[in-house]
Amino acid sequence: MPFQISPGVNVSEIDLTTVIPAVSTSIGAFAGIFNWGPAEVTTLVSSEKDLEEQFGKPDSNTAVDFFTAANFLSYSSALRVVRVVDTSTTTGTFNAQEIKPSATAGDPGTLIKNDESFIASEPTANTFYAKYAGQLGNQLTVELCDTAGEYVAGHQHGFAAWWPNTYFSAAPGTSPFASARGSANDELHVAIIDSPQGHFSGTANGVLELYPFLSKATDAKTDSGDANYFKTVINNKSKYIRIGSATAGTQADYDNPAADGTQFGNTATGIRSIRLQGGSDGPLGGSWGAGLYQTSYDLFSDPDQEDISLILAGEGGSCADADRITNINYVIDLATTRKDAVAFYSPLKSDTADQATSTAMLNAIVGTTPTTGFRTYETNKNTSYAFMDSGWKYQYDKYNDVYRWIPLNGDIAGLAARTDNQRDAWWSFAGYNRGQLKNVVRLAFNPSKAQRDALYKKQVNPVVTFPGQGTLLYGDKTSQTRPSAFDRINVRRLFIVLEKAISTAAKFSLFEFNDDFTRAQFRNMVEPFLRDVKGRRGINDFKVVCDVTNNPGSVIDRNEFVGDIYIKPARSINFIQLNFVAVATGVDFSEIVGKF
Repeated sequence: MPFQISPGVNVSEIDLTTVIPAVSTSIGAFAGIFNWGPAEVTTLVSSEKDLEEQFGKPDSNTAVDFFTAANFLSYSSALRVVRVVDTSTTTGTFNAQEIKPSATAGDPGTLIKNDESFIASEPTANTFYAKYAGQLGNQLTVELCDTAGEYVAGHQHGFAAWWPNTYFSAAPGTSPFASARGSANDELHVAIIDSPQGHFSGTANGVLELYPFLSKATDAKTDSGDANYFKTVINNKSKYIRIGSATAGTQADYDNPAADGTQFGNTATGIRSIRLQGGSDGPLGGSWGAGLYQTSYDLFSDPDQEDISLILAGEGGSCADADRITNINYVIDLATTRKDAVAFYSPLKSDTADQATSTAMLNAIVGTTPTTGFRTYETNKNTSYAFMDSGWKYQYDKYNDVYRWIPLNGDIAGLAARTDNQRDAWWSFAGYNRGQLKNVVRLAFNPSKAQRDALYKKQVNPVVTFPGQGTLLYGDKTSQTRPSAFDRINVRRLFIVLEKAISTAAKFSLFEFNDDFTRAQFRNMVEPFLRDVKGRRGINDFKVVCDVTNNPGSVIDRNEFVGDIYIKPARSINFIQLNFVAVATGVDFSEIVGKF
């Protein structure tokens, strides 16, 4: 405690209860192309249904990326997703028509990627925009009703209809807020309607959202004190549209405060049902090049900002095979640089599902002569922070009633996440107990024993369908070529857990004194944690050294602190040898045990 100047009692509280925290090891990360959703920001998705709601249903252009993400989520419940968009993708202003007398398309060609992008773009006043980029926004219709006459008469415009009492309980008029301030006719109803094909809801012209009794007054409040200005309400709540804010005083009948006694009227005469238009997806079915995916995966580069552990490479992008290889390498480099995550990747479809025979597939995956395929030698090998599987699977697409080829890396990363939840990160997720894959109609490449041997020599983990046993991951090698403990995925992920947890706790030793007390406190924090990991079969033994032997005066004088943690990791069984020895009747077993 500090020295006191005069007599008194000083009470201080010192917390010496620092422990090693639990750390997440099962959060996935993926960047891909989708038909809907925020672009170039990370979004946490918890299920396939959540994925569909936030990023839209898949089509032939987006199905591979959608199902890669969905397959991971069938084993786990935490995936951070980044939507990739090309600069030629359009939305926002180009995706809308103004709800005002001119009814002209507003600011065509603008790409609004996400909510921050919308605010920064300074959208045109009184213009309705699709919330997200892409052609799917063209399927939305915005319906307005701001007069009693329209409500009573009912009419039909565009692709949806207004009818008396269909959507709302009463006609719009004057809100209590406006009435109290001498204003009138400020209320309006807004409805967001699906397309005749039901792209969002599955129902033709389905009602997506209803906003009754909103106000044109910029200062309007509800009886409970919440904002009731129609732009504020829609921009804060709608899953489908946004509205551009107005410049003060530019609209006679919109965007004025009720406090000035404004008589709000029907500005948009004759324009009540507006189908959004002009949105485009960019080259979804064409070549995107390598840079777009890399820019999106860069959002996962900072471990302090993005807590992830399993990075899915997907198919490597909607682009040429050479660019796909470049993108997969980039994901591997990302994991290797972070040192707290593992990249999961598959061979290309052109080297598996597109090949005619299993021999051709094997040669394409592990061959040493360049042709046109993926080939393991073309990737950044010799890293324990990557894990390669052997191919693609055929699965059913319930959204389009077709079957599709999907790479396996989403499933394999999902197996790792599921094993984390059922056991621990240091358990292997291969084999009969934990390596069972879901939703497999058939494999593109179902390798034989000899082919599995060839794959394993090249650090490719076979996925195999055994009759009556299902489809299994049948290997647990990392992409490290140098033989060591880290060429097995359970050891790699064990050390990720240990390093991440202990380093997180060690931060609380920063700026303390490097003395016996601090060093003992560090040991007392680490050793119980490692005993717990040992008890859960993650390690066989350990030793923590943090004393004057590794913290001599020279280390202390450099303002450094050293803790040496020695680990004997538990090893997974890859090979089982069963010896059946026949012996004569009169032989004593003790004479022969251990002799063979």
